[in-house]
Amino acid sequence: MRNVLLAFALASLASTAPAAPTAKSPIAAAVANPARDPDNVKLDEGRKPAQVLAFLGLKPGMHVLDLFGANRYWSEIMAPVVGPKGHVTVWNPTQFSSDKTKAAFEAFEAKHPNVSIVVSPFEAPKLAPNSADFVILNDNYHDTYWQNAKYGIPQMDPAAFVKAVYAAMKPGAVIGVIDHIANPNSDTRATVEKYHRIDPAVVKADFERAGFKFVGSSDILRNPADDHTLLVFDPKVRGHTDRFVFKFRKPA
Repeated sequence: MRNVLLAFALASLASTAPAAPTAKSPIAAAVANPARDPDNVKLDEGRKPAQVLAFLGLKPGMHVLDLFGANRYWSEIMAPVVGPKGHVTVWNPTQFSSDKTKAAFEAFEAKHPNVSIVVSPFEAPKLAPNSADFVILNDNYHDTYWQNAKYGIPQMDPAAFVKAVYAAMKPGAVIGVIDHIANPNSDTRATVEKYHRIDPAVVKADFERAGFKFVGSSDILRNPADDHTLLVFDPKVRGHTDRFVFKFRKPA
């Protein structure tokens, strides 16, 4: 019954087929770049970056905010797409940073002059106001409902996080939110703690409450073989979970 309700909920959202990037598009060229990190390339099958970025509308010259992006997966693709007139700012929580990730990103910045990183506490994101044309939030929004003493993550207010992201975006800017699908439930925090998944309806409501306008969704990362009852790190589904792709716009 839960899966039936979920299917109905997702069907009620405006679903838009992603435009397939042409072989000569900047996005396709960036994804195909042989200089990309081989470990990141291995993730392409499950993440479908060319289709996702085409659907979200990434274009040359944009100023991008890549949330939780210290692994450099998205920035490695987006930096050559936005080009020298654009910029990619990566934000990463202090709790998810280490000397190793810092050193790796410094080496990455040296090769990509249009990329920079900002690190601040998860519960207090430091984001430049009115600065981004395009934002990507991949598989991490559920973490705003997560609390973990080991990593120093306090109980947070998801609404405050979305408000901070909203303030960082220019009028008319777009944000793509991708996350692991959970079955509809009445306890988002408990679901995140157990599965690291989130009900898509919760995400849509959170972003609309903050003032975002829902533009549409894509089924490009849907996987009907995932029944949402496994932790996302379970080898049976890791990298291939059933995920939604939502596109929101900050009103102009």
